[in-house]
Amino acid sequence: ETASDLIQELTRRGIPITFLTPGGKPYANLSSPMLNATVITRREQLKSYDDQRGLGLVKTIIAAKFSNQAHCLNYFAKHLLEKDGERHRRIRKLSRQLKGLAPQLQSGEGENIDEQRGMIMGLEGTAGRLYWEGVRCIFDGKVEFDGREHRGTTNLVNAALNYGYGILYARLWSAVLYAGLEPFAGFLHVDRPGKPSLILDLIEEFRQPVVDRSVIACFNLGQRLRLSGGLLDEPSRRLIAEKVNARLETPAHYEGQKLKIASIIQAQARRVASFLRGEKKYKPFIMRW
Repeated sequence: ETASDLIQELTRRGIPITFLTPGGKPYANLSSPMLNATVITRREQLKSYDDQRGLGLVKTIIAAKFSNQAHCLNYFAKHLLEKDGERHRRIRKLSRQLKGLAPQLQSGEGENIDEQRGMIMGLEGTAGRLYWEGVRCIFDGKVEFDGREHRGTTNLVNAALNYGYGILYARLWSAVLYAGLEPFAGFLHVDRPGKPSLILDLIEEFRQPVVDRSVIACFNLGQRLRLSGGLLDEPSRRLIAEKVNARLETPAHYEGQKLKIASIIQAQARRVASFLRGEKKYKPFIMRW
């Protein structure tokens, strides 16, 4: 079979093909043009930016992110209970502080996301400081990590996280398209040319369950990762991809059953579409620990 035959078969089955840079940033995404998008979904998505739907969706997602950050810390802290009680207590304290931020999301005043974005971003910043301090405590000097760095990082942990997020980002993009949503019309992340802000909104629910848990485990287990020219070398990229993709195929509790996390991502994108059309309440995905 030729490459074009393979592409045709993958798109026929609804399987997207994503191309990533060595740094983990998707630069191309092939999918079928015959998606199940409906005009009403995208019309309602655009209208919901200016009303309580967009604001409510963002608050629900960010509250879930705080919970998932707390649960991720708890997951790794439980293994320290007998080995290092002091470190266990420090991480659990940070986890409790994270959970305490969610109720504050309801304190803002305003009718739409523009009027409350500053308050939400402020709480998200506080959560980030608490969470990454917890991650640093989990590592306990096993690997250099002083905090989260994004594009252009020369830190090994951050390079691994960035590459893993690129894989997750591509999975969210496909899920959003197949749910009939517009990837460039988000809510919390402001509109910019070429910036798929809805993907950046929805990925917040899945960073910890999929990528952070995989990457932290790699370093905790002493698996060797290396940088070459400021980027992960090829064996390291392959290892992170294997771990993240294995995590996406891992079953998790969802609506009274067990589904692969990849399937949950697609289900959540459809749930966003249903919520924006006014059909049902949006319920976020929160990992167990």
